Amino acid sequence: MKASPTLAISRSMKSLALAAAMTVAVAVPAVASAQAAAQAAPVAGTPSKLVLDNSTRILSTLETRRAEFTRDRGALRQFVSGEFNAMFDRDYAARLVLGVHGRGASEGDVKLFADALADNLMSRYGSSLLDFNTKLKVRVKSERALPNGRGVLVSSEFIRQAGEPIPVSYYMRKTAGGWKVFDVSVEGVSFVQTFRSQFDGPLKRKSIPQVAADLKAGRMQAGADTN
Repeated sequence: MKASPTLAISRSMKSLALAAAMTVAVAVPAVASAQAAAQAAPVAGTPSKLVLDNSTRILSTLETRRAEFTRDRGALRQFVSGEFNAMFDRDYAARLVLGVHGRGASEGDVKLFADALADNLMSRYGSSLLDFNTKLKVRVKSERALPNGRGVLVSSEFIRQAGEPIPVSYYMRKTAGGWKVFDVSVEGVSFVQTFRSQFDGPLKRKSIPQVAADLKAGRMQAGADTN
């Protein structure tokens, strides 16, 4: 059976999109069209508006500095890491990825795992951000509260020049530093769930610091296409 256009695109994008979700808007470079903006009309200060504004700024930076980033991957890594640190709640997300293995874990071990996971993903996928299709746009469809006061869910979709839209959802929570993303889902595939599944086996055999060390040394590769 021939794969649908959306499925064919998603298979090639999911690894990068979910990994680049560590940098949030970089994973979804987006500029709201006039029509989309009129439909969504995110209110200033809301998570939806933050996603759109940040995406627009990052896309513009990638375009204006594309030649520089192509020559100097260190500069690209610094840019990506800066965006990730500003927008992604890395320690909270890491604890969710650890799941049952993180119960009772110290903040130090969680941070060690979070840093190793982020560094591994950036090393593997960071340069691929330069290959992102800048013709993509995003439309915010809705923003709603998550159960039990966990934050909000911003539902959006990729608008492509050809093919069906690709749904992307952002899970965000309010922190002392403002709204932060702790999970991103592309076509129903969650960053947290994907990596929780991948690391469940290794964490059954090794401690959190040992798995973090394997990630840091490159003996283990984080990848959204790994089950």
